[in-house]
Amino acid sequence: MGKYDDKNIVITGGSSGLGLATAKLLVENGARVLITGRAQATLEFAREQLGENAVAVRSDTASLSDIDDLADRAKAEFGTLDALFVNAGVTRFVPFESMSVDVYDELFTINVKGPYFTVQKLAPLLSSGGSVVLTTSVANVLGLPGISAYAASKAALRSMTRSLARELLPRKIRVNAVSPGPIDTGILDRSLPKEAAEQTKAQMTADNPMQRFGDPDEVARAVAFLAFEATYTTGAEIAVDGGGSQL
Repeated sequence: MGKYDDKNIVITGGSSGLGLATAKLLVENGARVLITGRAQATLEFAREQLGENAVAVRSDTASLSDIDDLADRAKAEFGTLDALFVNAGVTRFVPFESMSVDVYDELFTINVKGPYFTVQKLAPLLSSGGSVVLTTSVANVLGLPGISAYAASKAALRSMTRSLARELLPRKIRVNAVSPGPIDTGILDRSLPKEAAEQTKAQMTADNPMQRFGDPDEVARAVAFLAFEATYTTGAEIAVDGGGSQL
C-alpha cells in the first residue's frame, strides 16, 4: 500500500519543475493527481511520465474562466480533494528602472490574482481536514536585485497564506506555504541569455550556505509534509533554500 493511497490532489503548474516533481512523489506513493499547465505538449509529456493515476488539464492561472473550468473538472474527476498545491507562477528578471506596467501586471495576475481565485474556487472541494500549499519564494524576505516586482508578488502570497489559513479554519482546512530558494529547475536557463544564466547560477551557488542548488525532489518532500503530515501547522512557511534566508 502507498502512503497516499486514495488521496486526491490538484497541482497547478504541475507539468514541469517543482509541480511535476511533487506530482511524481505523490503518484509513486499511491495518490491520484490532476496537474495543470499552459502548454499542451508539455502537459501530455508529463502525464505520460506520471501514468494512469494522473489527469492533465490545460489551464491558465491568469484566466478566471479557466480557473472556473478547473474547479468543474476537478469535481468531475475526483468529487472531493484532500489537498491543493497552488504552484503555478512566473519569474521575470527586470531591474526596477526598466520595469514596465505590462510585466508588472503579468507578475501580479499570475502570481497573486490567479492563486487567490484558484483557492477560492477549489477550496469548496476540499474535505474537512484537507490542506492548501502555496509556493512562495525566499525573495519575499530578501532584498534581491532585479526581481523587485516578482518578490513583491511572492510577499503577497505569503500574506495570503496567513489570511486564508485563518478564514478556512472553520472548515478544518490548513493553509501553508513552501518557500524555495535556488532550485535546479532550469528556469534560469529559460529566462536569461546563456552567459547571464551561468553567471547568475555561479553567484547564487557561492552565496548559498550549502554551496549548491537544491533538487526539485527536496521541495516536493516539503510540500508533501505540509499537505499531509503537518496536521498541527497552518499559516506557516517552510523555507527550502539551503539556509539562504536564515543564515
